[in-house]
Amino acid sequence: MTDIVVFGEDFGGLPSSTQHIVKRLAANHRILWVNSIGLRQPKLDSKDIQRALNKLTRVFHNVGSHKPTLDSETNPNIHIINLLTIPAPSSALARKVAAKMMKHQLNKQLQALGFDKPVFWTSLPTAADLCAEMNPRGLIYYCGDDFSALAGVDHDTVAKHERTLVNAADVIFTASDKLATQFPSGKTVTLPHGVDFSLFSEPAPKAEDFPNNGRKVLGFYGSLSEWLDYDLIAQVADQAPDWDLVFIGPNEFSDNPLPQRSNIYYLGPRAHHTLPRYSQHWDASWLPFVDNAQIKACNPLKLLEYLATGTSVISTPFPALMPYKHMLHIVQNVEDVCASLAHLIPPPANSKQYVQQQSWEARANQVEKLVRTL
Repeated sequence: MTDIVVFGEDFGGLPSSTQHIVKRLAANHRILWVNSIGLRQPKLDSKDIQRALNKLTRVFHNVGSHKPTLDSETNPNIHIINLLTIPAPSSALARKVAAKMMKHQLNKQLQALGFDKPVFWTSLPTAADLCAEMNPRGLIYYCGDDFSALAGVDHDTVAKHERTLVNAADVIFTASDKLATQFPSGKTVTLPHGVDFSLFSEPAPKAEDFPNNGRKVLGFYGSLSEWLDYDLIAQVADQAPDWDLVFIGPNEFSDNPLPQRSNIYYLGPRAHHTLPRYSQHWDASWLPFVDNAQIKACNPLKLLEYLATGTSVISTPFPALMPYKHMLHIVQNVEDVCASLAHLIPPPANSKQYVQQQSWEARANQVEKLVRTL
């Protein structure tokens, strides 16, 4: 049984594709999950300061106990740790110091767990130097975003780390065909997102805070960040007053107010397993994205989750939609959105069967076959 060390975001919350896959791999592998080591240097604002304090608390808990945290909710084979480091180091000296710091801490955890020559999986380019220091059995880079266009990262710094990582990686997985074109074809494999089909397709009770105004509901869940088209959202709210617009997810803006209308509801973040209590009960799901480089390279997790509910889906266009375009309402502007709302057509009858085949189990099996070759 090959052990796997994973560098990803902080474990928990809304799960990433890496979390979904790793939870399935944990049936046959021991996993050491390293919480985020950062994609940018922290700012001196309340949000980053609080996050840093929380991370320091968890780091010193690890150091004091010498034991990783178990993810008992999913699988006792998943162990979670935090490493003290310099977030997104840019200079050669800072990169070297950060790698040495993390190597010392990580070796202690590997020894405590009895991991021997594990495979490393990283979805963060900033783990490149540490991976080089550790000499793993094999190195997998999972690229889920175009980091050169991703909001909230130090682009130049991350690009340098990514070049190092790409050269060292044995296998590169990408979430979309668009991303795959950025990497060497001989070791790059497109690994589209999967879906927890049973969670989103099996009937769930309506959430207690679901709007109940006698109006139809157009819903979205995910981060409220720069990649949403807030002008379009405001226009739809104004031109479709007989619809409520519901948004679930964290507000990533500190100084950019979200559109305020009597028929727009911001419900805040919700646990992933509770999302069907909303998405199964609104009348249409939507993806109101802006047209930028990040969105052109993205493959949003929520697309298959939306389709698994059998609810109509409205989306602005981007390349990853193409395999599903016959199942969607693709819109360019507010007139298109309002026309779709007036004549909602659910996905074709066979779409659920197709979506069911795109399970996370199927994606994990694809990864499993490659892990065995490393």
